[in-house]
Amino acid sequence: MRNDIPGRRAETDESQADLAAAVGVTRQTINAIERERYDPSLELAFDLADHFDCRIEDLFDPED
Repeated sequence: MRNDIPGRRAETDESQADLAAAVGVTRQTINAIERERYDPSLELAFDLADHFDCRIEDLFDPED
């Protein structure tokens, strides 16, 4: 599933480790999501959207 997490992290100047700590997962999980090797749980998707103050649909595109 395509996502805009790298772009959002760049806008906020956050590292993968910073984001991981903020949403309670490992840096490896963030890396896997960004590389489209892992689809986050619904709970994690909501946490990421909340962190970036956006909708889940703004972060993830299941159609691509």
